[in-house]
Amino acid sequence: MKAVVLREAGRPTKVEELALRPVGKREARVRMSASGVCHSDLSLRNGSIPTLLPCTLGHEGAGVVAEVGDEVDSVRPGDHVVLIWSVACRSCPHCLRGETQLCVHGYDHAYGGPYAETSAGPVWPGMGVASLAEETVLPAAAVVAVDESLPLDLAALLGCGVTTGVGAVMRTAAVRLGDSVLVIGCGGVGLAAIQAARLAGAAQIIAADRVAAQLPAALANGATDTVDASESDVAAAVRDLTGGVGVDHGIEVVGKPATIRAAYDATRRGGKVTLVGAAGVADEVSFPALALMTDGKTVQGSVYGASDPVRDIPMLAALAQRGRLDLEALVTRRIGIDDVEEAFTDMAAGRGARSVVCFSATG
Repeated sequence: MKAVVLREAGRPTKVEELALRPVGKREARVRMSASGVCHSDLSLRNGSIPTLLPCTLGHEGAGVVAEVGDEVDSVRPGDHVVLIWSVACRSCPHCLRGETQLCVHGYDHAYGGPYAETSAGPVWPGMGVASLAEETVLPAAAVVAVDESLPLDLAALLGCGVTTGVGAVMRTAAVRLGDSVLVIGCGGVGLAAIQAARLAGAAQIIAADRVAAQLPAALANGATDTVDASESDVAAAVRDLTGGVGVDHGIEVVGKPATIRAAYDATRRGGKVTLVGAAGVADEVSFPALALMTDGKTVQGSVYGASDPVRDIPMLAALAQRGRLDLEALVTRRIGIDDVEEAFTDMAAGRGARSVVCFSATG
């Protein structure tokens, strides 16, 4: 089978021929139908997020179950499934508190061993999923069945970007009717967050991006106002748009110290700053210590949208099927497996929302 393999951080990926290992007793083999190209894939490729190498990239995918292990009863061959990259153990202290996104064993499957072989040796599954491939093998607990009426090239987005963006607004930030929201970063996750803010009933949704060409898409997905971050100071512009007060919620979806600080500065006293973008492991951001106390702002991270994907992906799929979530609006283009490097180039330049790699599996 073909797969997008990263052998050295900071170097281009290559499409290689791989042979999958046999399916374990609690695993599933999935024929991939589609995989989104997520910014976390670019971070792995660039080395800002460490990973075991060589690995197959991709963690936002959907496909059709081809084979299951002897002890699997949650899915069966022929099921349409979305793949997830964090697998909750359901028994650690975080899981018992309902914080499955913080499970201490959530990434164990990514380091359990290679999932495929090449003539040059074993290959690891990137983020435990390896969805940028024609097939993959992963724990059955990492696949979630969805209704077959939802196109798989759209269902793939539920594996990461949509669940992350919607969950950040609905679960982590808990945006309420009438709130004001700033979303910094209008890629796939940011646009999903904008759609979620609209669903939550936010009265004002301000979208900011350094690439002005991204802002029309933000308006189309529900933003009420936009800020061109290449020309304006985001915090100052937001204060102008909110009568000098700032927003109730600053949602940062870029993962850069400057944009994290901009989200903080644009948020009102007593408001919430929610960090969604994945920063580099060495990145740091500073805040004025006295203001942290006197302004009463909450600064919080949001991993996987504070979601339980086993619970939330079917719910999000239902919203999409009923027209409440517009997944098609998040897709910039559909590409082949040989076009992933071009998608990374566009992503690094801040162009578009999601490129979706389409395979041939349909069930």
